[in-house]
Amino acid sequence: MLIARTIRATGLVICVLLPGQAGIAATNVQQAGDRLTPIQREIEHQKQRLSSADIEERRDALMRLGNLQRPEAARVAAGALADAAPIIRATAAHAVGSLSSAEGNTLLIPLLKDKTEFVRRETAYALGELGNRSAIGELSELLLTDKDAGVRGAAAVALGRIKDETAVNALSQALSGVARPGKKKSKGSENEFVMRAAARSLGQIRSRAGTPVLISTLENETNPSDVRREAATALGAIGDPSAASALRIASGSTDPYLAEAARVASRKLSKN
Repeated sequence: MLIARTIRATGLVICVLLPGQAGIAATNVQQAGDRLTPIQREIEHQKQRLSSADIEERRDALMRLGNLQRPEAARVAAGALADAAPIIRATAAHAVGSLSSAEGNTLLIPLLKDKTEFVRRETAYALGELGNRSAIGELSELLLTDKDAGVRGAAAVALGRIKDETAVNALSQALSGVARPGKKKSKGSENEFVMRAAARSLGQIRSRAGTPVLISTLENETNPSDVRREAATALGAIGDPSAASALRIASGSTDPYLAEAARVASRKLSKN
């Protein structure tokens, strides 16, 4: 049992450990640490590393916390979402993926307005992985108005992963290059990566509301071949019979990859 000498002076009580008892106190702390599970010890270790002045050490700690795939580890990682270094904020966005989608969305959505494009992009991908539809409004806004094509493409990918029909309008506008009412057309809105991602996501959502813009995209021969192939594949996934004619024409394309994608999509339509 720990014994201390008590000194009373000016109304204060001061406990002074007697000689040799500092070691006993340290032993008690060690014993408390020994009661932690291996996972808890690992989380505590990585939490301490997040205080390092070295960016790479903090980044490695976040990656290890994320790999644990446990909510308690994710909550420790969440503290780094406000880190001064963009790479740390971006890494933290993925490290909180073990939280519930609602809790994760609450933490991540503010980062969609981060000043660094890289952080906005990785946050969009992370929100897609969480899959909560409450992020659709912010991701749609990002898709249609962000100045960076990589960020817009990430938003399109995320909306496809969430797979909610309410994203069809924004994806259709992005695919057709039309800006939202009241918003300026974002620079590079016709970017091929953004268009391909939007077409693919419409196919993942599988709403027939996306059929008209996909048909238009497929029929427009000025569009990049990769975009038209994605449109054909998406039409096959949706299975709307109204796409049959456009797919039949595309199956005769001189681009063998587009022709094959159209034929595969046509066969899927015939099975519905």
